[in-house]
Amino acid sequence: MAENGEEKLLAVARHIAKTLGQNDTMADDILQIFSNFDGRFSREKLSENMVDDNNPRGCAALDRTLHSLDRQISRYLALDHPIWAHTADSSAFLDAIDDLIRTIRELSPMAADKSVGACLARAEDLMQQAMFRVENEFRSLMDRGAESFELSRNNHESTGDLSFDSEDDNEENEEGLLHNGADLDHQIPVAQPVTDYDIVIDALPSGTINDLHEIAKRMVAAGFGKECSHVYSTCRREFLEESISRLGLQKLSIDEVQKMPWQELEDEIERWIKAANVSLRILFPSERRLCDRVFFGFSSAADLSFMEVCRGSTIQLLNFADAIAIGSRSPERLFKVLDVFETLRDLMPEFDSVFSDQYCLVLRNEAITIWKRLGEAIRGIFMELENLIRRDPAKAAVPGGGLHPITRYVMNYLRAACRSRQTLEQVFDESNVVIPSNKLDDRRVSSSSMSVQMAWIMELLESNLEMKSKIYRDSALCSVFMMNNGRYIVQKVKDSELESLLGDDWIRKHAAKVRQYCTNYQRSSWNKILGTLKLDNSSLASNAIAKSMKEKIKSFNSQFEDVCKAQSSWVVFDEQLREELRISVSRLLLPAYRNFMGRLQCIPEIGRNADRLIRYGPEDIEARINELFEGGNGSSGGRK
Repeated sequence: MAENGEEKLLAVARHIAKTLGQNDTMADDILQIFSNFDGRFSREKLSENMVDDNNPRGCAALDRTLHSLDRQISRYLALDHPIWAHTADSSAFLDAIDDLIRTIRELSPMAADKSVGACLARAEDLMQQAMFRVENEFRSLMDRGAESFELSRNNHESTGDLSFDSEDDNEENEEGLLHNGADLDHQIPVAQPVTDYDIVIDALPSGTINDLHEIAKRMVAAGFGKECSHVYSTCRREFLEESISRLGLQKLSIDEVQKMPWQELEDEIERWIKAANVSLRILFPSERRLCDRVFFGFSSAADLSFMEVCRGSTIQLLNFADAIAIGSRSPERLFKVLDVFETLRDLMPEFDSVFSDQYCLVLRNEAITIWKRLGEAIRGIFMELENLIRRDPAKAAVPGGGLHPITRYVMNYLRAACRSRQTLEQVFDESNVVIPSNKLDDRRVSSSSMSVQMAWIMELLESNLEMKSKIYRDSALCSVFMMNNGRYIVQKVKDSELESLLGDDWIRKHAAKVRQYCTNYQRSSWNKILGTLKLDNSSLASNAIAKSMKEKIKSFNSQFEDVCKAQSSWVVFDEQLREELRISVSRLLLPAYRNFMGRLQCIPEIGRNADRLIRYGPEDIEARINELFEGGNGSSGGRK
């Protein structure tokens, strides 16, 4: 009984709709009202007997509806000018598409019915034609909208602050447009050079964005969301890639980057840094906002479109950084690798915010991976520096015991590297590399990873210098060599960030080593000479004393001359150290020499002949000492 009652109720509803509906559209609207009013009046139940084979009137009404939609839509499909050129046309066209979408939705549940299936096939075929035209209109709107927007900006605004152009594109900058008089339909409008990264660009006029959103809404509703996303991403990808190209960044494979001469690569890195900052801080956020506005309400389509737009450009940027990361570990590359590392590190917040959806997760993860790989490259460069120090051979001795080139190179290298101390500390703190603790004292082992790294390199350098010092046959010259290089190292440490990294204890320890080298030099050079000035026991006969004194003064004259002649060509680069050494030698030698002279002149057997034996007066001795360590030609071995 209940089922019969419901059937009668549905029949009454159908009868009312047929009677009151002056046309098919009104009848359809009445059925919609009933279905909204009571769940029992579902569209399927109300329509099931109106469109079956036993209901000619229902089939005829559906046929008339489809014929009407076909006539409306086909009229716009046949137009040879853009539909969106006139607001009235675009509105009417979208309304017809809305009706067609609604009709297909209503027919789909009844597709098993033969007559309904045939009508549904007609409707879907019409939808295919409409979507093909809509897709073209979408593409045309994007192209024309971008062009008109660029023209408007160049006519009404100063584009200097919104430009991404390379500074080399002077002529194009002055024109403010990509094209040079060619057909605008084939040009890709590109933003122009920027100095302020804290901006987001409206890539299209607001009206165009609204039109694109209305089209996208219909395409997604009709099941053509992927097609819409594809045409959108194709257009915007061209814009983005051309914008990055205008920044001067070439499209290079990893292999091409690695084969590039270093000087050219340095310039390319500078362009990459500029392009990466503009892309992550301006271009990509602008594209994200445009996607969100065009595909408002369809987050999945917006995310997919954005990923397709930015993927190629992002991969281009990341591949370049990856090529740097896996390239040569030559120490000279450290500073540019640091630049790339710091750029990528500073852009990580932008990667996180811009590439936050599921589709872009792989890009964000790849950026993190390459950033970490750059850190590994930096650590690898320092390992190569260690190997360079170890392998530097002890070939020829440095003339005069001066600064060895490796000392100057390593110390200036480390001082320059420490200007990026914060970055290097981050890199070394993330390292699992263990430096042999038996080579370092407990204080340094417990300090920061970078401090340990610097101390280890110092240990290697000192060991290498000690090996090189053995080339010198003269132990005094060996001490001068170690004194020069040790003094240079200490002063470079005190004059840079190395001071706080290595600490006061390290400086005191190595300053003490320099003083010890000075003491060793004095012993090696002057103890033998001082021995010649030692006075004999007064208990000897006067003739024996006179003979001994004559031999001593002759020996002193000869040895002193030889030492001064040799050591005048030796080098002490540091002026203060050189003066301290001279004063120290004078204080050591002059008192003993004056005492010896006094004794010599008092010996009766020598008497007035003493002046013939004494070749140097105290002033002469001091003058000769002051000529020491001038490097032969008066040079003291300049330091840099």
